[in-house]
Amino acid sequence: MDEVRVQQEPFDAAAEIAALRAGNPRIGAVVSFLGLMRDLNEGEPVATMTLEHYPGMTERSLEAIVAEARARWDLEGVRVVHRVGTLRPEEPIVLVAVASRHRGEAFRACEFVIDWLKTRAPFWKKETTATGDRWVAHRAADAEAEARWGIDPRP
Repeated sequence: MDEVRVQQEPFDAAAEIAALRAGNPRIGAVVSFLGLMRDLNEGEPVATMTLEHYPGMTERSLEAIVAEARARWDLEGVRVVHRVGTLRPEEPIVLVAVASRHRGEAFRACEFVIDWLKTRAPFWKKETTATGDRWVAHRAADAEAEARWGIDPRP
């Protein structure tokens, strides 16, 4: 079963993965990605990061990402949990967990979902550093991920 959540509260990755696979004996693989807040970006220490989003629009975007992954691979379930609000270094930001009958599909789908989420989901990140606040820009690696998966470049 699929689930997409956007929330301020921390989450327990192990509990989320257990819930994803519970009661489904067809699952042969679960692959997950846990994104954490780093204390350094672009060579400068980062004290906090604030993630903003548009409620409703963000969830629909994440649901579309999951639907696209399901169209590409035979999956048993996908769970995406993304935090918003102010986070500190070492705190979890995002969990993508994908269950399938076979590991290859789970690996590819998990990487696809996190790449698409990073490049297309409507989240805005503002870092607080010693020199002030700054918005996190789209990176070259994000454009490379879009090309790898055949995602149309940003307008």
